[in-house]
Amino acid sequence: MFFLEYRDPLFSVILFFGIIFIITSSSYWWGRYKRSEDNKRLDKFLKQFRTLPSKKDLNQHIKKGELPDESWLLLAHSYFENGDYEQSIKIYNEMLSFGDRTSKTELMILLGKTYFRAGFLERSKEIFLEILKNKPRTPQALHYLLLVYENIQDYKQALAVLEPLDELGEDVSKDMDYLKAIELLNNINILTDEKVEKLLEIYNKSHQLTYLIFQYIFRVKPEIAWKNLDNSKAYLLSDIFWSLSEKDLDLDIISKNGYLMELYSARGDISLVKDSSVFEFNILINLNAKANVTLGFEYLCEKCQFTQPFPFHRCINCHSIDTQIVEFSLVKDYKKDIGEEYSSFQ
Repeated sequence: MFFLEYRDPLFSVILFFGIIFIITSSSYWWGRYKRSEDNKRLDKFLKQFRTLPSKKDLNQHIKKGELPDESWLLLAHSYFENGDYEQSIKIYNEMLSFGDRTSKTELMILLGKTYFRAGFLERSKEIFLEILKNKPRTPQALHYLLLVYENIQDYKQALAVLEPLDELGEDVSKDMDYLKAIELLNNINILTDEKVEKLLEIYNKSHQLTYLIFQYIFRVKPEIAWKNLDNSKAYLLSDIFWSLSEKDLDLDIISKNGYLMELYSARGDISLVKDSSVFEFNILINLNAKANVTLGFEYLCEKCQFTQPFPFHRCINCHSIDTQIVEFSLVKDYKKDIGEEYSSFQ
């Protein structure tokens, strides 16, 4: 009773759906087989990277040209970004030994940058000097050579690097003032009064490097700092003002500057305002010193948005100068003796 002749229309329907089932089933199992094979190949490939290749293996891989130079550069950059500078340096050095395929200058710049980031400043300097010996008009090499000299505190050579950069059309005015300022600050043979005078000359000429210059002057000569500060830039020095001792405050200047009135009302030194547009100041003013809470500070680079917990004058990420912005947070004040009169703040 279940037998169907091939001429029966129902037979065609069953045959049609049978073919669909066979094709679908075949596609499904073929897909599973392919995924399994792909996973096996991927596992085999990844096994090569579970342990770092030796120098000999790396040499052979690069020499054979099994991967294009772009792939090796990408791998080296990946090591660089993850802080494995040793492997990054190995790859660049091996690529330089077969440098016919890739620009040798570009590889040397990458190698020099890696040595610089790893802290091998002398090796980095040698590489950039070698680049400039053959190609003196290489701005990137000049910029990194400037950073190397700055980090080893050879300010005379750093200032000398600015001359070719100026000839190449680079704006070096801020770098010039910055290097002169840090050279002054690190010179132990110059008296404090002379340092202050020369730093103020730099500031009055350019009206830049506010934090760098006034951080020092507020520490050694706060009365001179108050007299020479551009009050419109007070917000740049928020953490410095917050840490000033009460005896070093100039209440006449503070009472004429809205931002400083809010800051020192928040700190509890004065009571000239009842609220503030700055959220953290406003909270502290309303707490009225009834909680063990104070301001915490973070430092943001305005150019690259890199954040770090300590003040900086040149960003360690993008190397720009005078781009620091102070950001606030409310933190527990561990300096206070917590008693019954204080509320807990955690």
